[in-house]
Amino acid sequence: MVNKYYGSCLCGRVGYEVNGDFDAFYLCHCSRCQKDTGSAHAANLFAKAGRLAWLKGEADITYYQHPGSLHTKSFCQCCGSALPTFAESINCVVVPAGSLDMPISVKPTAKIFVADCAAWSADLSDVPSFDELPAQANRDSE
Repeated sequence: MVNKYYGSCLCGRVGYEVNGDFDAFYLCHCSRCQKDTGSAHAANLFAKAGRLAWLKGEADITYYQHPGSLHTKSFCQCCGSALPTFAESINCVVVPAGSLDMPISVKPTAKIFVADCAAWSADLSDVPSFDELPAQANRDSE
């Protein structure tokens, strides 16, 4: 049985479906993915036999191909959310994990390009964790 996964952008204008199983889940620390996400890494699922279908908002999608590289990005031109893309260079559907609207049981396969890891994200084991925005942050924004 082929799995179906659903996702959307932040503003809800774009919705999609991926039919197929995920073969890999990479946390990519390369400098392009850091710039692309504005964070320490990208979290992308790869489905070699996957089929991507846009359920709504296809006209609101913008595609970017970084010159001279395999780095591609699809995103909502309204809210900027990362969206799936079909990467022709590797014949694969690439799905930003955070764009999914449903839980997945797949765990990350590997961290890649760790030599490019942002220094501030190399060891986060001692950083406090909160279930929501801490009270101190609320006071700091006033």
